[in-house]
Amino acid sequence: MALRSSWKGYLKLSLVSIPVKAYSAAASGGGEIRLNQLHAECNSRINYKKTCPIHGEVSTDQIVSGYEYSKGQYVIIDTDELDKLRTEDDKAINIDNFVPADAIDSIYASGKNYYLLPDGPVGQKPYAVVQQAMVDLKRNAIAQVVMHGKEQVVLLRPMDGLLSMSILNYDHEITKPATLESELTQQTVEPEELKLAKTLIDASTAKKIDFSRYKDVYTEKLTKLIEAKVAGQEIVAPPVHEQAQIINLMDALRQSVAKAHVTEPAKAAGKPPKKMAASVRKQPAAAKKRKSG
Repeated sequence: MALRSSWKGYLKLSLVSIPVKAYSAAASGGGEIRLNQLHAECNSRINYKKTCPIHGEVSTDQIVSGYEYSKGQYVIIDTDELDKLRTEDDKAINIDNFVPADAIDSIYASGKNYYLLPDGPVGQKPYAVVQQAMVDLKRNAIAQVVMHGKEQVVLLRPMDGLLSMSILNYDHEITKPATLESELTQQTVEPEELKLAKTLIDASTAKKIDFSRYKDVYTEKLTKLIEAKVAGQEIVAPPVHEQAQIINLMDALRQSVAKAHVTEPAKAAGKPPKKMAASVRKQPAAAKKRKSG
């Protein structure tokens, strides 16, 4: 099935103007299961009706948008009128500046992502030039564009021969870490604890992430639950896997490192990382005795 673009306009870099179209990076549907709201007494579907307090239920074509400028007083806003106020720049992705690839913290990501592609033959060459230049220089770009009726700030990144566009949250929309500093208490980090934590992180670090290995387990279980309920089967909870509680941080770190030492060879062709192996060898005798017991 051919994908349909969700936006068309221009990508502007100084005097360079490239016709582009945007495609949502989110796959349609995505396997999500939607549950309906029902009346508990009779299992009838709950309906949502749009009503006017004076005229009762109204159809969608009778609904307009308005802004409440005073209590109970509205001014009607027509989106077609808003389009008349837009300039050509409003219909373009205007690159403000370029930044290093790691310059923008992921906390600003809104989760809305698009792929930009050249719109027509005339855009192919300049698109390829800009995309390749960003790859070679390891640069991303910050730009602004009007989408979904709002001025958006976006991050442009070269990705697998394409340009991706991620909508960012504005600075004032982000809760700063300093707001939550009162929740933390000053802690003394012991050198041995820090060393073991680093060893564990080293052992758990992958050179490349295969994101396809992460599955939506919740949806899989929900599907099985629905199938079982439709078939009239009794729902039985699986047995609880009891795990010995470890209260001491050092014990927890040492056992975690030992566990990583066992599982890592399968990922690293039979050889645990040198740092990890060295750290395991240096464990105190008491720790080794606990582990073997």
